[in-house]
Formats: sequence, C-alpha cells, structure tokens
Amino acid sequence: MHAVFVMIKCELGKAYEVANHIVENIDQTSEIYSVSGQYDLLAKFYVEDADDIGHFICGQLHKTPHLKDTFTIDTFNAFTS
Repeated sequence: MHAVFVMIKCELGKAYEVANHIVENIDQTSEIYSVSGQYDLLAKFYVEDADDIGHFICGQLHKTPHLKDTFTIDTFNAFTS
C-alpha cells in the first residue's frame, strides 16, 4: 500500500459535510485535515499498490457530494527517522 494525498476544494460552506462523507464512505481514507488557502481539505488515503489511482479518484472520491475540485499527489517513498 502507498499513500496518496488529495487537496480538495468544496462548495462554499460544505467542507465539514464533504469531510464526513469521505470518512464514512471511502475505506481507503486515513486522515482528513481542514486547511487554509486555495483548497479546503487535505486528505490522506492508502491505496493498494496494484490499484489504479485514477480509478480510485474518479470512481470513488469524485462521486462525493459538494466536491468541486481535487489536486492529487501520489507518493513514492516514505522517509522516517
């Protein structure tokens, strides 16, 4: 499994609704943070190595009500101390 981070832009006033929907309905969800700036949420997902990230994003995440836009960051290595 590897981590995928997704910046999420929501319809105005719907960030908490979007975050709750993702946590309750997408099993791959690890964490979601509210953030300031261009996007409203930062979500961390763990996706199986064999799974297609595009299918995960388009087939599951993009079906979330009140979600307007996403920016996906795929990961390669995790560095720890």
